[in-house]
Amino acid sequence: MTDSEHLAPGAYSFFARAVLITLSLSEKGRAMRILWVKVGGLWPSNTGGRLRSIHMIAELSSRHRVTLLTTHGPGDDPEGLKTHLKGCERIVSIPHVLPKHGSVRFAAALLRSWFSPLPVDLLKNRVAALRRAACRLVTESKIDLCVADFLIAIPNVPTDGSVPVVLFAHNVEHMIWKRLWEVENKIGRRVILNYEWRKMHRYEARICHQVEMTLAVSEADRTLLAAESPGARVEAVPTGVDIAYFSPNGTPERPNEIVFTGSMDWYPNEEAVLYFMEYVLPQIRHEEPDATLTVVGRNPSGRLRAAADQAGVRVTGTVEDVRPYLKEAAVFVVPLRVGGGTRLKIFEALAMGKAVVSTTVGAEGLPLVSGEHFLQADGPDAFAQATLSLLRDPARRRAMGRAGRKLVEDRYSWSKVTMEFERKCQEVFHNDAN
Repeated sequence: MTDSEHLAPGAYSFFARAVLITLSLSEKGRAMRILWVKVGGLWPSNTGGRLRSIHMIAELSSRHRVTLLTTHGPGDDPEGLKTHLKGCERIVSIPHVLPKHGSVRFAAALLRSWFSPLPVDLLKNRVAALRRAACRLVTESKIDLCVADFLIAIPNVPTDGSVPVVLFAHNVEHMIWKRLWEVENKIGRRVILNYEWRKMHRYEARICHQVEMTLAVSEADRTLLAAESPGARVEAVPTGVDIAYFSPNGTPERPNEIVFTGSMDWYPNEEAVLYFMEYVLPQIRHEEPDATLTVVGRNPSGRLRAAADQAGVRVTGTVEDVRPYLKEAAVFVVPLRVGGGTRLKIFEALAMGKAVVSTTVGAEGLPLVSGEHFLQADGPDAFAQATLSLLRDPARRRAMGRAGRKLVEDRYSWSKVTMEFERKCQEVFHNDAN
């Protein structure tokens, strides 16, 4: 177990942090004591969920007393987390290894879940040491508010009324499972996925009623969650992007270069790339033989690498920095057919002034106008033609890139997004205090 008293990127000095907290006291009452619970680690911040959480925690910890309670597994770096979240009052990271899909441990978790109200995804993320630590911190540290980061954190936080709980719902979880069921072809897997998405649906609806507030990451997700949980308090906060880190710098793009970024060990991303290589890329190359595709993201499977070799596609695997690949892109593609929440990868591409083609699912929940900020296309024929139209029109790519960059600059920096998140949390805190 790692227990640190200080931590956060962007590091504020102790004096600066004290000044900010004092300002917060004078303007909005005393600073909140927030317990943030996250299963699955935060550093390195190599997934959209981790990025969203770590930026928000860093912003919140400059004005409030934040204790972070998380887990780490192989490949995670709890010491690096301390370096990047120095504003936190305390960080506790507990070792926890998730059972791999297809392993004996996973099969055992699936079997146990059939006799439990918890869907398998939540059962395998239930960590007894994490829950004990959360309950102890609530009792000993007089926590004002607990943030459950993702639905999978809920089994690890006190839901007995001892502390108000805010569910930070990065996704509508049952929709991910439902979409997996919809695109699955194997009968056995379809039966299991059908059972799991329905069970997740029931659990998600119950939890939205049980917590004080659910914060979705888009109006579309808020509408879905509110519809499944009538009477529950469901609000929305937008997704953000680091507009200083992701910014255009004049690097020339590579002609006909198509780029996809995303964690390749997340099934929706792998499915999207396999679909694109099989059904979309051949149509593009039929008309533009020099078109290339680069897939950037951690832990690509052997199946993906084999398909990429056959299709003549570059797969990078894990990279320290995705920006060099984004800079070279003529068109950034998001051919997702499965998923939930909002895709930070689109905001990152827009922040770098890139033209984007996305499916409806890929752009779901983002405040984008097709034809202005990106092109929306569903089905292989439409997606191929939309990509080709941008590859052939540099002026349109530049105009779309400028519009996307302006949008995220004006409305979606992490500081602006976190202020909205903070305001919602303060509503819960003040309501509970009264």
